[in-house]
Amino acid sequence: MTVDTGKRLAALRGKMREEGVDLVALGPDSHMQWVAGFHPHPDERPCLLLIGPEREAFLMPVLNAESSREQTEIAFHSWDDADGPDAALKAALADVGATDAAHVVLDETMRADFALLLLGVLPGARHSFTDSTIGALRMRKDAAEFAKLKMNAGIADRAMQAAFAAVKPGMTELELAAVIKAHFTSEGASPAFWIVGGGGNGAFPHHQTGGRRLEEGDAVVVDIGGRKGGFPSDITRMVAIGRPPEGYGQIHTIVEKAVQAALKAARPGVKAKEVDAAARRVIADAGYGEYFVHRTGHGLGIDGHEPPYITATSETVLEEGMVFSIEPGIYIPGRFGIRLEEIVILREDGPEILSSLPRDLYVARV
Repeated sequence: MTVDTGKRLAALRGKMREEGVDLVALGPDSHMQWVAGFHPHPDERPCLLLIGPEREAFLMPVLNAESSREQTEIAFHSWDDADGPDAALKAALADVGATDAAHVVLDETMRADFALLLLGVLPGARHSFTDSTIGALRMRKDAAEFAKLKMNAGIADRAMQAAFAAVKPGMTELELAAVIKAHFTSEGASPAFWIVGGGGNGAFPHHQTGGRRLEEGDAVVVDIGGRKGGFPSDITRMVAIGRPPEGYGQIHTIVEKAVQAALKAARPGVKAKEVDAAARRVIADAGYGEYFVHRTGHGLGIDGHEPPYITATSETVLEEGMVFSIEPGIYIPGRFGIRLEEIVILREDGPEILSSLPRDLYVARV
């Protein structure tokens, strides 16, 4: 994905000044991707993007340097296996003006040995993670990021519709998952995950799709996602094989009302925990509070799960441009589970849903 690295570095340095940060150190993962538009292959060789108050530089293994130079104009301090990274790291820190950094922000996703290597040459520095700097910036999506997320949501909608068309009694969860994966691939997307939980398996929110055969009377949780153009999708819908199980309709209605309550509560300036509370209140008031066993949502961006997290304790204040899921559920052990999931981008007047698929139960003919 093409990014405006200069613009993003300027925004990051603004946050660094606000937080009194002297150095931000990013490993080869999604934070580096967000800033630089790429990251090299992550392995055990230390690789860091070091961002100081005015300059930035890479600590880069020689094995990755040639191909990485095609992706960026940021300065490199390369090292090879024979010499090790120590001298190159010290030179990179001097280059970015952070030899005596007092406050270092560490990428929470980087390898622990990378972090310890850096802190070993900055023994007096205190450290924190990225939530108030690059993490805060990444939560608000720009128009290009939204377009990629919207595109992926459309692909996921069509993959779900392929599942609706294919589902039948006697096929296994894995066979239905294969249909979903094939559709993602047909549109140039990489299948990212596929949860197909029939009957009692649907009561496990993160069920490992397996060889169970779908049977008449099953309610089936279908939670899927793919990835194209550097961004993911995520959607959950429900399928019944013929007549749904006894009591299903009532509980589906409760979960739908919880989705609607969360959508109504999600507004700029509202704390994330208030959105969670809105969904949870509907389910608890209906007598199923103990069966809603996870958070109401998570952010979606370069990563499939990223801030903001819509939890019962999150103090994050929602802002326009944030993208996150709303996915309450009720899980009845041994019988079925119901989860309905939307990905939304928060606009000035409330959430815009990325999917075009209704949340109604799809009933497969038998």
